[in-house]
Amino acid sequence: MPETAALLAHLESMWRIRSFEEEVTRLRATGDIVGSVHLCNGQEAIYTGACAALDLTRDAVFPTYRGHGWTLACGAPPRALFAELLGRATGINGGRGGSAYLTAPDYGMYGENSIVGAGAPIAAGAALAATFDGSGRVALAAFGDGAMNQGAVHEAMNFAAVRSLPVIFLVENNHYSELTPIADMVRVDRLFKRASAYGFPGARIDGNDPEAVRQAVAEAARRARSGAGPVLLEAMTQRIVGHYIGDAQHYRPAGDLDAALAAEPIGRLTRELLALGVAQSELDELTARVNREIADAAARALADPLADPSTVLEHLYA
Repeated sequence: MPETAALLAHLESMWRIRSFEEEVTRLRATGDIVGSVHLCNGQEAIYTGACAALDLTRDAVFPTYRGHGWTLACGAPPRALFAELLGRATGINGGRGGSAYLTAPDYGMYGENSIVGAGAPIAAGAALAATFDGSGRVALAAFGDGAMNQGAVHEAMNFAAVRSLPVIFLVENNHYSELTPIADMVRVDRLFKRASAYGFPGARIDGNDPEAVRQAVAEAARRARSGAGPVLLEAMTQRIVGHYIGDAQHYRPAGDLDAALAAEPIGRLTRELLALGVAQSELDELTARVNREIADAAARALADPLADPSTVLEHLYA
């Protein structure tokens, strides 16, 4: 059993992500944030646990377009992230990346990608570079269950296996590929078993338990750093929101969302901490403090200037 302090740190990280996404939902409704936005509510344990296991001063994370949670768990400041989504000059990418193209390399997050599965070969490339530069870097490619059917993912896994690259392939299995149940896309019910076809280990983990995720990613990173090659982790979780803001979720069967809400990681860890003797008042203060942090970050970002259109050609290299 991990120390209570570690569990409280997990809870704080997860609630920061949840509170951020709830504020993003509000700002999207008011029109302050424009364009398509993909939220990660319900999947916070994966980001929190994985990032707690990595050395983000050298390791590299490559998430999908559903990457707000990864960016925050890596340690990026909420104000800079809000400013990015709001198109402000103070955004973490100067207002150019928006929701789906964030990158925060100073915090170990090397870029979202709107192409399904495209982060896997990029992560394999970062891992290949690590074998040359002696950095000891581990790359982590995160993608959804639907991406497991993408050719680029298979190619990345095979290449990583052949070269024994220090890369972790992490599947966020929330049971839906956009609007399609994963059962309608594959005949196997354990995606991690595909790793055996490439000759490296795979495992299924509880993606709603941040400590279980941390332990699994820590072991995979240790193995990768030792030169033993890649690992495929299938983190089982559920979305408690739609694929995108505005998704009516008509494709979800009766009771599916209720079951996801009952199992979501924040409520689950809260119940665990209460059972360990942590006072409800302490948990309430943690929640209130994080909510104040997020509200202040959003307010400050809203007051920042919009990105100057005259700078649109800056940072372009091709």
